[in-house]
Formats: sequence, C-alpha cells, structure tokens
Amino acid sequence: MSDEATRPPVTAEPEHAALRAGVEDGGGILCIRNPEIHRGWNGIRYRTGMSAKNVDARKLSMNVATVPPGAVAYAHVHVDFEVMLFILQGRVRHEYGENLEQSMDNQAGDFIFIRPGVPHEVINLSDTEPVVAVVARSDASEWENIVDVPSTRRPEPEG
Repeated sequence: MSDEATRPPVTAEPEHAALRAGVEDGGGILCIRNPEIHRGWNGIRYRTGMSAKNVDARKLSMNVATVPPGAVAYAHVHVDFEVMLFILQGRVRHEYGENLEQSMDNQAGDFIFIRPGVPHEVINLSDTEPVVAVVARSDASEWENIVDVPSTRRPEPEG
C-alpha cells in the first residue's frame, strides 16, 4: 500500500485556508512560489513555508526566517524536534546551554544543527543588516512544540 493511501484526509480548517491557497499541487509534488512574509514570532519574520498546515507534511516543515537588524529571538527550546538552518545572509550569534552560557557565531554560508531541548537565543550581530536563513524542522506543526525559557534580554510583560 502506498504512503499516500495511508495518509489521513486533509481537514479544511478555516485558519489554514489562506495558507493552502498559495500552494500549487502538481499531484504528488507541491510548490509555493515566492511567498510573502506571513508570520512574526519572537523577533523573527517568516516567509510562508511548507508544513502540515498547507501541504499535509507529517514529519517536516521548512521556511525562510529573517531576523531584523539588531533583533533578538528570545531564548526557547524545541521540544522533541531537530532544526537545521542554512544562513543565506548576515551574521548571527546563538547563545545556548542550560543558562545560555555558551555561544557560537555564524555567518552566510554556514549550516547549523540544533538538537531537541537545547535552550538557545538568537542574536543578529548587525545593527544595519538582517539575518536571513532557510530553516528546516523535523516537526510538521512548526510552532506548537516551542517553549520559552528564561532570558535576561526578554522584556518584562506589561501590565
């Protein structure tokens, strides 16, 4: 039996309709052509990529992330999924580890692998240039399994 035959039917969830609208389905190969910025999260802007929400992926998601000049993606962990990045543009620092005590600087042309459960914070090292990276995750849901962790840079909640 083919993998396609065992896949559950697509649910027509209203919040995913707009994401699905930009998907070109070639009957086994799907394409999103030059997507716009769709979502902002934790100081990062994401181009609409591919995930369970629009191409019925079961184990992967992928998009393009932009960290604006001087921005920080505050400390978080990826629960039970791996992340790989390829830096297309810019210079970035990952501070990571139990208390964010370790750091690694990366630049355009670098590949990065982040193991599940490793606390990390992402800092754009430039005040004038964005960081742009292709981000692939071994989780088709993308966002649901990310948990914030303490950071001295994270602003205090208002109120």
